[in-house]
Amino acid sequence: LPVLPLRDVVVFPYMVIPLFVGRDKSIRALETAMETDKRIVLVAQKSAETDDPGADDIYEVGALAQVLQLLKLPDGTLKVLVEGIGRARVGGVAERDGTLVAEVEELPEHVDRDERELEAVARSLQGLFEEYVKSNRKLPAELMQTRAGIDEAGRFADTVAAHLGVRLTDKQRLLEMRGIGD
Repeated sequence: LPVLPLRDVVVFPYMVIPLFVGRDKSIRALETAMETDKRIVLVAQKSAETDDPGADDIYEVGALAQVLQLLKLPDGTLKVLVEGIGRARVGGVAERDGTLVAEVEELPEHVDRDERELEAVARSLQGLFEEYVKSNRKLPAELMQTRAGIDEAGRFADTVAAHLGVRLTDKQRLLEMRGIGD
């Protein structure tokens, strides 16, 4: 699949995010995705300063994503709306036809806790997240309404992780956790 290296952002499953893309390889990666099944792998760069990232410059785990919308802007850049649909491990990263591509292994979520323990942890996390949202002016209050519609513990954990104000390396570490109990 085509690979889109991201500067200063980690995308999680179920996250919908607009991205502005201007690098030639990245534009070609999106065009390749649009020509096929609209799937692409979004992987954070280890350093935002790297202008032409290769295999050693990106993390091994990213988000498998679906391109929802793509708009070409007058300056030649692209505005793209993507949705994370799962975790993915990238391997065999190479450049082909001017774009990064990789062999992709989807990483299924797993749960290592019993149902009652999971419900207790989820209730506790919900209370803490509610306090966090109320105290953080950068987050919309509607985020708690969004939370009310999420029944799956893993999906809720990803939603919380996506909205935490932590360093990129910490978010990346959270993405690399594949489930409740990691």
